[in-house]
Amino acid sequence: MATELDRALVAVADLAIVSENARFGLTAINVGLNCVGPVVPVTRCVGRKRALELLLYGDLIDAREALQIGLVNRVVPTEELDERTKEWALRLASKSPLAVESAKKAFYTAADMEYHKAFEHTTSTLARLCTTEDVTEGINAFFEKREPRWKRR
Repeated sequence: MATELDRALVAVADLAIVSENARFGLTAINVGLNCVGPVVPVTRCVGRKRALELLLYGDLIDAREALQIGLVNRVVPTEELDERTKEWALRLASKSPLAVESAKKAFYTAADMEYHKAFEHTTSTLARLCTTEDVTEGINAFFEKREPRWKRR
């Protein structure tokens, strides 16, 4: 069973895969409190109106609705959660660590920028990444039909 901490972690996580029986909510309003801290990352995931609805009504939503509104990325059968999570993590771990790190930094930095500045920032990030050994290795591995050997793990 998910705890309040587990539910809050889903909102701040970069990616989230959950079991089909997971439930989420900002339920403190039901006991006279509020979840104004957790609502900040929730708002960034689901938008203002849905976040405000969750905050003010205190309802729990199921995993499918959490997927539909963008709170989680994937919903899997409960008995497959560990295996599917590991597979998903290993797939991400197979990518260039430098490219993943660069993409995350650019994504989060650009999220709070004006559109044209965000575009300039992400383009600049890509240009810097194009000068790295990992890009050369990735392209060579692609043409040689082999797995890349990233320089930085």
